[in-house]
Amino acid sequence: MTRITSDDVRKVAKLSRLEIPDDDVEKYSNQLEDILEYIAQLERIDTTNVPPTTRAVEVVNVFRDDNVKTSSNDIRDQLLSLAPEREGEFYKVPKILSE
Repeated sequence: MTRITSDDVRKVAKLSRLEIPDDDVEKYSNQLEDILEYIAQLERIDTTNVPPTTRAVEVVNVFRDDNVKTSSNDIRDQLLSLAPEREGEFYKVPKILSE
């Protein structure tokens, strides 16, 4: 594996339009080298019998039956009465858009 040099870090920083202080260039070079070494370790792992996944923990949807329930006008009136202001059968809300 090739070594990440300080010049490589400076070049990538320039292409990314990042300002990296000269004091940090060597540190970033070492950190990038460590990251690439770790990736190389991961590439050596045999994943032949491991199925591909999209997440570590499987997500399962829990569905319920849709049951239609009818309600009386009483519940509508009760809910409308909870509003600070109402206009007929509607909630009245402050205007948020100017003309």
